[in-house]
Amino acid sequence: MEQAEIGLIGLGVMGANLSLNIAEKGNKIAVFNRTTEVTKKFYADAGALQGQIIPCETMEDFIKAIRPPRPIIIMIKAGDPVDQQMELLKPYLSSGDIMIDAGNANFRDTMRRFKSLEGSDLTFIGMGVSGGEEGARHGPSIMVGGTEDSWKRVEKVLTSISAKFNGEPCVDWLGENGAGHFVKTIHNGIEYADMQMIAEIYGILRDGLGMSAAEIGGVFGRWNEGRLDSYLMEISEKVLKANDPISGKPMVDVIVDSAGQKGTGKWSVIEAQNMGVAATAIEAAVAGRVLSSLKSERQAAEKILGKPALVERPKDGMAFLADLELALLAAKIGAYAQGFAVMAAASKEFGWNLPMPTIAKIWRAGCIIRSQFLDEITSAFSKDPNVANLIVTPAFSQLVKETDGALRRIVSYAALNGLPAPALTSALSYFDAYRRGRGTANLIQAQRDFFGAHGFDRLDGVDKHHGPWGSGLADFA
Repeated sequence: MEQAEIGLIGLGVMGANLSLNIAEKGNKIAVFNRTTEVTKKFYADAGALQGQIIPCETMEDFIKAIRPPRPIIIMIKAGDPVDQQMELLKPYLSSGDIMIDAGNANFRDTMRRFKSLEGSDLTFIGMGVSGGEEGARHGPSIMVGGTEDSWKRVEKVLTSISAKFNGEPCVDWLGENGAGHFVKTIHNGIEYADMQMIAEIYGILRDGLGMSAAEIGGVFGRWNEGRLDSYLMEISEKVLKANDPISGKPMVDVIVDSAGQKGTGKWSVIEAQNMGVAATAIEAAVAGRVLSSLKSERQAAEKILGKPALVERPKDGMAFLADLELALLAAKIGAYAQGFAVMAAASKEFGWNLPMPTIAKIWRAGCIIRSQFLDEITSAFSKDPNVANLIVTPAFSQLVKETDGALRRIVSYAALNGLPAPALTSALSYFDAYRRGRGTANLIQAQRDFFGAHGFDRLDGVDKHHGPWGSGLADFA
């Protein structure tokens, strides 16, 4: 019997869709699920693709069915279940075999797993997969972290199943150990910010202008034909125009305003803090979801505090809509700039040498944050891969200048009318702080020196690092 080119464990929705994608692209795949009935049903439902699939009921048969060195995708719940599955696999594996975690793993777990296999002749790949169920089935964006040799073993299969942008595959090897999962984490952090910003604009249109869901969907649809063209804008239009089959009301109007999260946004913020990088728009988006979850508290607070009254409606509705469009574009630039800055810092920290132009390229199709915008980011990083920040590249510095005024006006309007816009506001503050050569942290340094003798540097370079605050601090040198 012909052996499979790759194996997959875990036939949940994502695992099943990824397996069908692999088979459909002409790759023979062996599949295994802990519950045998799930494997049987998956195979029965595979139809014309059955010839490319080897269903296995035992671990022994599964291992025998894969051509060595065996790449095995583990598509199960992240965390301890992955460690448990790895331990179950190890006794059956041979030298050079590769275990591949394709879930939303914390990159530090990936690094730990990679290290735990040192000296065992086995290796590990941490593989970020973006695109949801649809992407898994028809072409996701794939971010690979591991040894270059292990990447070469799976490159053909992963290239065949990835999304394509103008014929270019949206997959690549990004570096050793946790590189792939780290990039996927930051992708999700940017996704959080992008979704939050769109929701804030929706809130301004709904609560500030009194527009219906369908009307807002129409606005988003028009914007999606221009520079804001993206998957998230596309689906936002669709969900806003959809009606609830039960009540007949707009679907979004019957959905509880409490957003869930699975952890990757939070990890993005934590790692940004660990790297000493300001990722304020992503932080605001994560905080926004946390506040959204406090539904009963928010309802109680509204009864006690009331909502701020609308000061005034915009006098020129068309000009205001144009400002909203530019404001969203500006804020997105801030979020992406912050995400890439975090990745650049991590690349240095862990010695990954992350290829920024490549990351932007493989996000152009298949993933949730795919957009026209990413083609411009690819171009900017291709011209200067080591630029300090995306917003100082020629193309994006010009975009910031073009959109800054609109973002400032929209944030001001939201503040005056009591309409929450934390991510938009954070993006504006980020721009203002980043481009100010003389900030206000000199006062913070003076305060720190006053109460803790932490010292400071002087603008004139004089070798005197404490102030004349009294209590003997002036004598510190």
